[in-house]
Amino acid sequence: MMKAMVLERPGEALHEEVREVPRPGAGQVLVEVKACAVCRTDLHVVDGDLTEPKLPIIPGHEIVGRVLEVGAGVAEPKPGDRVGIPWLGHTCGTCSFCRSAHENLCDEARFTGYQIDGGFATHAVADADYCFAIPDVYDDVHAAPLLCAGLIGYRSYKAAGEGRRLGIYGFGAAAHILAQIARADGREIYAFTRPGDVAAQDFARAMGAHWVGGSDEMPPEPLDAAIIFAPVGALVPAALRATRKGGTVVLGGIHMSDIPTMPYDILWGERVVRSIANLTRQDAIEFMELAAHVRIETTVETFRLEDANEALRRLRSGELTGAAVLVPRIT
Repeated sequence: MMKAMVLERPGEALHEEVREVPRPGAGQVLVEVKACAVCRTDLHVVDGDLTEPKLPIIPGHEIVGRVLEVGAGVAEPKPGDRVGIPWLGHTCGTCSFCRSAHENLCDEARFTGYQIDGGFATHAVADADYCFAIPDVYDDVHAAPLLCAGLIGYRSYKAAGEGRRLGIYGFGAAAHILAQIARADGREIYAFTRPGDVAAQDFARAMGAHWVGGSDEMPPEPLDAAIIFAPVGALVPAALRATRKGGTVVLGGIHMSDIPTMPYDILWGERVVRSIANLTRQDAIEFMELAAHVRIETTVETFRLEDANEALRRLRSGELTGAAVLVPRIT
C-alpha cells in the first residue's frame, strides 16, 4: 500500500489517503518517492488558478526517487536507478512541436501533479521518457528543487540572453538556484523582492546579488534582461521600465495575474517580453550536466508528507526562503 496527499476540490486542503501501489504500464516506471519539493505551481493547482486538473489529483512535480519496477518496452531507467520527475510528464511524440524538439508546446501534453498523479506520495508512476538522472553530488532532498525551480529557471535564463546585468523579480526557490548559475557565468544579479521583505532581501544578498531592492524600486543601472518569477502581472511594466532598449523581460511562471495597461514607450526600443512554457527534455539533460559542474547549493526546509498543507500555507504566505521539500516515510 502507499500513502498520498490528495486534492479532491480546488480551494480545499489536501487529505491523506491510503491506496494500492500502482503498477507501471507500457513505457512507464514505478518510483519510490524519496523527496518532493513544493512549487508555486502546486499552489496554483491547489488554489484553483490552473483550472483543468484531473480530480482527485496527487500534486507534486519536483520528484526524486528510486525506480522499483519498469513497464513493457522500458530499457532505461532500470530498477534501482535514481531519477527525477519534472512538471512535463507526457507528450504525443508525433505533432510538429514534438518532432522539432519543442515538446514543451505539445497540445496533448500532460503534466505531473496536474493531470498525472504526482509526488506528494510514497510512490509515483511516470513516463520513462520524462525521467532524468540526478547528479551524484546531490542528496535526494537537495536535488528535489532542481526538478522545477532549477529547470524552469534554466530555461528562463537561456531566454534572457547573455547580458551582464540580470534582474530577478521574486527571490525564492528558482531565483536562488539561478543566481548561482549567473554568478558562475560572471553576471551581476539585481534582486527585486516584495517591498520591505527583509528576509528575502537578506537571502538574495547571501546568494551573491550585486544589488537588492523592492519591486517598486529602480535599479541603479539599466538591466540587460529581467526574469519575473513572482506571479504578479504588475511587475511586467515595472521590469520593462528597468530594462534597457533591446533588452528582454522573461515571464518564468506558468500562471500570472493580469498585466495592467501600460504605455507603449516602455516597450518601444525593441524591448522583448516573452513567456516560458514548461521545459524540454534537452533542457533537463543540459541543466543536470550544468548542476553537476556548478554544484548548486539548494536551500531547503523539510516537511513530513503529512504536513503538506502546512508547507503549502507557508509558501502561500511568503514565509519560506528557498524551497519546501516533503520527505515521505514508507512504513
